Parts: sequence; C-alpha cells; structure tokens
Amino acid sequence: MKKVLFVAAMAFGALNVTAQTATTSSAAGKWAVDPAHSAVKFNVDHLVISEVDGNFKKFDGTIDAPGADFTNAKVSFTVDVNSINTDNADRDKHLMSDDFFSAEKFPKMTFVSTSFKKVKGNIYTVEGNLTIRDVTKKVTFAVSLGGVTKDPWGNTKAGFKAAGTINRKDFGLQWNKVTEAGGAVVGDEIRMQINMEFAQQKA
Repeated sequence: MKKVLFVAAMAFGALNVTAQTATTSSAAGKWAVDPAHSAVKFNVDHLVISEVDGNFKKFDGTIDAPGADFTNAKVSFTVDVNSINTDNADRDKHLMSDDFFSAEKFPKMTFVSTSFKKVKGNIYTVEGNLTIRDVTKKVTFAVSLGGVTKDPWGNTKAGFKAAGTINRKDFGLQWNKVTEAGGAVVGDEIRMQINMEFAQQKA
C-alpha cells in the first residue's frame, strides 16, 4: 500500500524566495516553523464525482539540522486536530467526532522523522512515524527545499514543499456511506499538501 506522506513537510509562505536557493548561512542548528507563512492542507474525493478541500489552522514543528545542509536532520511536527476547517461547521464537527479523528480523545496528530536523506540537489527523502488517533504508521515522503535566505529583518528562513497521499482507514478513520450508484461518499485516500517556512533559531 502506498504510504507517501507530507505531514512533516514544509514550503514557502508569503515570502517568495524560490529563486534564492543559495546562501552563505549554514543550516546547522534548530529551526522553528513560522505559522504566519505556512499551511497544512488536504483534499479528498466526495461522492466519487467531486472533491472537498480542507486545512488545519494550528500546527507546530521543528527541524534540528546537524550540518551545513539538512542531511540527517530531525523533524518533529504536530497538528491540532480541533483546528480542522473545511468551510462547513457541521462537516468539521463530524470530522472531529469518533467517526473520524475522535478529537476529544486524540487532539493531536504527530510526525517524528527517523531519517532525512538528500537524494540530489534540493530533493530529500524523509521517513518517520505518523500518529493519528491511537495508530502509528511508518511513512516515507519526498520533500523539496525551495531555498534558504534572509528576510528584511535579518532572520534566516528556509522553505520546504511536500505532498503525498495516505489512506485514512489505515489510521482508524473508518466512517463511510455508499451512494445509490455504489460509490463511496468519502474517498479513502487523503491528498495532503504542506507549505512550510522555518526560521533558524539564534544561539
């Protein structure tokens, strides 16, 4: 079963630094997510014929890089399940119920990396453990480093982008109904996209 995930992934926010892929700054040290310039989004099929988009408003994450680039970095990421938003209050309430996330019992989704390897250039492979509800699964995903640069206030920023797919039923999100035509109301595959900007922490 395909287990490509992007839940710990990270990309550019409002600052467009795509062209600035080189910097004299070393990546070594701790990086913290800048939530004002980041997003955690998802997309799922509805009634087979259309799609529903959503996002999580609250999340946090860190990268601990041991060297000049992000090779062998440690990634930790947490999402507040209660911050889910699909622009429909009734649907959001259902998603937080025991049919899906059971947010009262399991308010956080977490990802902790076990390896972070450079493939080539700005492309990395990240493996780690994703926990949703009380289920933990090992996942692997590709992530691209958009660049590292300094903002106008002298802060060093790094942008990452990742996208992938998980099967919600692997993590206990089991609810579904069948249409008259035999199709599922909610698709099993969740397509996720994370755009994250990280700020290097000063020693």
